[in-house]
Amino acid sequence: MEPLHVKAPAKINLFLRITGKRPDGYHDLHTLMCPLALYDTLTLSTGGKGVVVVCDHPGVPQDASNLAARSAYLFIETVFAGNTPPVSGLTIHIDKKIPVGAGLGGGSSDAAAVLVAMNDYFGKPLSTQALMALGTRLGADVPFFILGGPAQATGIGDRLEPFAHLTPWTALLVYPNEVVSTAWVYKNLNLRLTKDEKKLSKFHFDGRFFNVDEHLVNDLEPVTERAFPVIRAIKRLLLAHGAAGAMMSGSGSTVFGLFVDPERANSVCTALCDNQQNNNWTLYVADLLI
Repeated sequence: MEPLHVKAPAKINLFLRITGKRPDGYHDLHTLMCPLALYDTLTLSTGGKGVVVVCDHPGVPQDASNLAARSAYLFIETVFAGNTPPVSGLTIHIDKKIPVGAGLGGGSSDAAAVLVAMNDYFGKPLSTQALMALGTRLGADVPFFILGGPAQATGIGDRLEPFAHLTPWTALLVYPNEVVSTAWVYKNLNLRLTKDEKKLSKFHFDGRFFNVDEHLVNDLEPVTERAFPVIRAIKRLLLAHGAAGAMMSGSGSTVFGLFVDPERANSVCTALCDNQQNNNWTLYVADLLI
């Protein structure tokens, strides 16, 4: 195999409501996700034995627990079903740009990128739907990245419907360098507190453009904010600098502000980077991939 270079985009949740808790402990949700032009770059090459992950980011596991490695093993087990695969080993080098534990789906995106790249390399033995079914076994967000493009997700995030009604916003992302455990957030979620007057359901999006004032809501945000009050401070700062709306993505800790004007987003990014009080934050400007 000539080395394959693939890009794995980040995502933000523009809307996230928790609709219930299942008997198996998972939560049902309704969310609107959109990929961003912020990428990890993965290089896949053959050689050696087994699946090896190489990454210089200290927060990325470089063993079989890595989602990218798990996706490679799962693909091989599924496609070759006990037969000897035509390659003896695979090395996955991850150039990590998406922050870890930030609510931007970097690990899931890496896993999806590996599944798609391996499927392409071996002549597409699996359909997109079959790849998405594999992705569900790795994580709720993986099928979204396989599908590509903005989408509504329901169930545990595995039932997807493409969404074509987004304005081409530019997002200013602020990662306060706080790693948040998604499992901890869901464990501390009080469903009774999410049953407020802002009950939005799927039909509100049908045939309509996403409306920042009406739809920008995240039921997980209050939970994470209690442990990390910096999230609330970042939201206020982004709004004060002209963002049309600001919200935490996923379970956090990244907060994004939406800007109509990319130049304005870049100038605010520069201003916040120049503020020494924010020197522990990492900022990114990325267009929504619609």
